[in-house]
Amino acid sequence: MTEATATEINQYLRFQLAGENYALDVLKAREVLFLVKITPLPNALDFLAGVINLRGSVIPIVDLRKKFGLPQTPDTQDTSIIVVDVTTKGESAVVGALVDGVKGVMHCETGELEPPPKFGMQMKANLVKAIAKKDGEFVIILDADQVFSEKELWSITEGLQHNSGTDTLTPTT
Repeated sequence: MTEATATEINQYLRFQLAGENYALDVLKAREVLFLVKITPLPNALDFLAGVINLRGSVIPIVDLRKKFGLPQTPDTQDTSIIVVDVTTKGESAVVGALVDGVKGVMHCETGELEPPPKFGMQMKANLVKAIAKKDGEFVIILDADQVFSEKELWSITEGLQHNSGTDTLTPTT
């Protein structure tokens, strides 16, 4: 019997922002939603698009294009919301990420992943876990827990509690 070399396969949910390829750990993605009405919050952070009602829970929606300083593009039929589970200092939260389109699940072996460059990136280096090359294109793999950092989660949560006063949204007519 020969000894097999164990190769770890990682799975990432691949999506697009301003024509570029990004991904995050598929285990962090709770679900993908078609674009629904997002209720804006007054005095919210610039990149906070607003909130949605997801089965009775208020979910803050972060516009990743704005968060990363990418050019804004109009919403299309492909625009989606990725509902993400994030953990910061042992606390978990559910946040929605507004993206231009979801492209599916991407499989990468550990050897196909490169560390992010140490300089020259527009976004903070701690937001990027790795860079993969798939189908002749680079895919930036984000660290969901860092993208939705503790400070920002606090700001969003504080804003939700201050603005809504309840744990659920009620539809307006």
